[in-house]
Amino acid sequence: MLHTLSIRDFVIVDTLELEFEAGFTVFSGETGAGKSILIDALALVLGERGDAGMVREGRPRADLSAAFTTDAAAEAWLVRNEMSDAVDGAAEQPDRGQVLLRRTIDANGRSKAWINGASATLAQSRALGDHLVDIHGQHAHQLLLRAGAQREMLDAQGGLTGCAAEVAEAWHAWRAVTTQLARLETDARAVAAEREQLGWQIEELEALALQPGEWDALGDEHRRLAHAASLIEGTQASIEALSEGDDAIASRLSTIVHRLQQLAAVDPLLDDVLASLEPAAIEIAEAGRTLNDYLSRLDLDPTRLKDLEARMEALFAAGRKLRIAPEHLLGELDDRRARLAELEAGSDINALRAQEAAEAERYRVAATTLSARRAVAGRQLSAAVTDAMQTLNMTGGRFDIALIAGPPSAHGIEDIEFRVAAHPGATPRAIAKVASGGELARISLAISVIASVATTVPTLIFDEVDSGIGGAVAEVVGRLLRRLGETRQVLCVTHLPQVAALGNEHFAVRKETDDALALTRIDKLDAARRVDEVARMLGGIEITTTTRKHARELLAAA
Repeated sequence: MLHTLSIRDFVIVDTLELEFEAGFTVFSGETGAGKSILIDALALVLGERGDAGMVREGRPRADLSAAFTTDAAAEAWLVRNEMSDAVDGAAEQPDRGQVLLRRTIDANGRSKAWINGASATLAQSRALGDHLVDIHGQHAHQLLLRAGAQREMLDAQGGLTGCAAEVAEAWHAWRAVTTQLARLETDARAVAAEREQLGWQIEELEALALQPGEWDALGDEHRRLAHAASLIEGTQASIEALSEGDDAIASRLSTIVHRLQQLAAVDPLLDDVLASLEPAAIEIAEAGRTLNDYLSRLDLDPTRLKDLEARMEALFAAGRKLRIAPEHLLGELDDRRARLAELEAGSDINALRAQEAAEAERYRVAATTLSARRAVAGRQLSAAVTDAMQTLNMTGGRFDIALIAGPPSAHGIEDIEFRVAAHPGATPRAIAKVASGGELARISLAISVIASVATTVPTLIFDEVDSGIGGAVAEVVGRLLRRLGETRQVLCVTHLPQVAALGNEHFAVRKETDDALALTRIDKLDAARRVDEVARMLGGIEITTTTRKHARELLAAA
């Protein structure tokens, strides 16, 4: 159940704090006062998309939050997502059995969401919201004109959403194999040519017998052999200069160290110099030995050099032919083997035809099952809506859901058509062709109420779903919603006094101007102010004694 809704700097609301009770609560107000802003704010908290235009003019961000009592389903979701308790250090922590959702949107359109103080994605907010609130929008009756929406309503009411998803998955799998088979049959010649080309390319690459890292190793060895003469000459010269020449650095440095050792015996201040020179003498001697070892392994091997150049030329030639850099030849061999395997696996027409038949049968079974379950759900929903029509000033009217056989599709093997007969004895016809706006609104409301009875969501919101209704029907609608409020929390935005009078609580929405800016204000009405509000809804701007009397009668009857 929704307990509180807090709104700050949202559209034309500056600051708003609302507390709600169980039962049937109504919101009323003049057109344009901002009644639906409450629904929009709550929808944003529950994960709907928003934009910078929702931030109040001149403010840095809109800040919205809502606190709910949780039932078992919501608590289970919170536990699964590790959000059952507020995070440590959160500014606001809900009590046990409650959940706090918060959403901000800044002036640049950036959005953030939290659940119990923990950062959340919009998808998580929507998933949790599915366990908390069910919103019936003010344009719900217009959906009845769309075939797709009719199908979705039937599947949702019949609990067939999962079954419909299985049909869609089977359809797409069937179509994928069918497309692959058609492409193979159409492009068989091109596929054969590609397979032939891949075959000789793979043969040539395999004949090279490439090894991992071979290209880099060849390059290193080639450079060494190609420059062997200069390496030998340079190394010998370095050895002469360091350790083996008449005036070698090692010999001269040894003499200097020996002389300084004698002097350091006289003056210890020279010890620091010796500490630097002695390791240097050792390092130079070690460098000389290392160079001698390196020189012993250097070899002028023209035969090996020729072999290396021949191998590198073979790799270059293969790379030029296949338009591949030599260092990528080994990886390309693996890629071309994989592509050939793919073509060979996909070129078995008989296997693909067998797979297509299997996928077609899987689709047929899933679609037939869905069709049978839709027929049952259609009869049940038709009967329930027909009963509801009798109380909504459509006595003798009949609602019927027709399943019309059609070509296979992702939605099944039939089209769904809502039909209505508004008068006794009339043949039901497509609702889009025969129903008036008022009739559409009443039928939509009946479906909404029936669907709400079937769901376990604790809070139901109706946003002007009673548009197009008036007179005695309006009172029936109000009583339907009030009866729902006996087992659920029901919030309803309405313009009908007959509906407003039946609310357990009544909020009035008004617009006022502050510093040339429009602001929405919402007041919870006491008994006296409620009489005035219902009278305004009955008679317009000027409230008379007669309208007040009528308003009292409506409220007393409720």
